[in-house]
Amino acid sequence: MQRIFVTGISTEVGKTIASAIIVEALEADYWKPVQAGDLDNTDSHKVAALISNTKTKIHKSSFELKTPMSPHAAAEIDGVILDANKIHEPHTDNHMVIEGAGGLLVPLNGADTILDIIMPNYKVVVVSRHYLGSINHTLLTVNWLKMRGYQVSLLFSGDAHPSTEDIILHKTGVSLIGRIDEEKTFDTTTVTKYADKFRAKLQSL
Repeated sequence: MQRIFVTGISTEVGKTIASAIIVEALEADYWKPVQAGDLDNTDSHKVAALISNTKTKIHKSSFELKTPMSPHAAAEIDGVILDANKIHEPHTDNHMVIEGAGGLLVPLNGADTILDIIMPNYKVVVVSRHYLGSINHTLLTVNWLKMRGYQVSLLFSGDAHPSTEDIILHKTGVSLIGRIDEEKTFDTTTVTKYADKFRAKLQSL
């Protein structure tokens, strides 16, 4: 069974939409290990609202922090010790999509980052969105993952920027799943459309 970890090159690049699409495509379970902020409308809630299959199970986050900040800072405000050793993958016999928090090197505490909770058997999907500096952020993210020996794929989010994407794909040499366009709305219909489009590629990871 596949374990796919979804990370982004920064915050607000489309990780949750990408996660919902991958979940729907594979009818996979979903798990957000660390949720920081917006506890009445978490990423788990958002994914649940965007998928339409009946097989997916949404697993409870290991840590739910009240403040919408980097996990290490939110944990300090909440008076919580965010211990990476207490983040345990939930048991399932199904595929599972795991969504990170922010970018790859977002700190969990003084020692650990999001990168440290990506297990060796996980395949990693990096969501890249074009902005000033995004080439640098994408190359750094992918190279950190490749140095650690992970199998990495890219998913572009937002309007197309062919020259930027060509540079990223050429310099990283990783496989491309596809693009999530700038849609007017993201709902179950939109998510199903992309799930159908990406399913074969995701199944072959």
